[in-house]
Amino acid sequence: MLRRMALVIIAIIAVSIVTDHSTGEEGIDMGISLRSSVFEEGGMMPDKCSWRKGNMSPDLEWANIPEGAKSLAIICDDPDAPGGTWVHWVIFNIPPGLTGLKEGIPHGKTLPDGSMQGTNDFPGTGYDGPWPPSGTHRYYFKIYAIDKVLPVKPGAKKDEIETAMNGHILGQGQLMGRYKR
Repeated sequence: MLRRMALVIIAIIAVSIVTDHSTGEEGIDMGISLRSSVFEEGGMMPDKCSWRKGNMSPDLEWANIPEGAKSLAIICDDPDAPGGTWVHWVIFNIPPGLTGLKEGIPHGKTLPDGSMQGTNDFPGTGYDGPWPPSGTHRYYFKIYAIDKVLPVKPGAKKDEIETAMNGHILGQGQLMGRYKR
């Protein structure tokens, strides 16, 4: 009996090791790569991206957008904020043919390419960078490929975007940077 139980445990471990973990919850493809030239995954974000020392959104570049995407969305938030997750940037209805965003996207609800920006937790429209009250915080830039153009107005909040995306996400990816003042 003990031997059979050990074999079952070994089989479970072996399956978990070889299982493809490229999909997230509900089978969403996690294959979109997201990167920036100003910080690496898990690296420190430069001061020019911080709220008080430049407040410039980092450049972002992505690849492997799934076929059928009609729009992209990016949400940046800080799960280490004292009062709970703090939203720094919501940008959506990004044309799926783009392969990135340049550094320093201006504030404003609608951009020339048709992308729309939502309301962050400062509150403001567009990107507002890190300025943690203490310690080092993590900032997650999450990209979503969506099978439709989101039917929400510019200035929408994160929860409105997430509700509109629900059931329509074809793929996603993320990039995490850190900041300490």
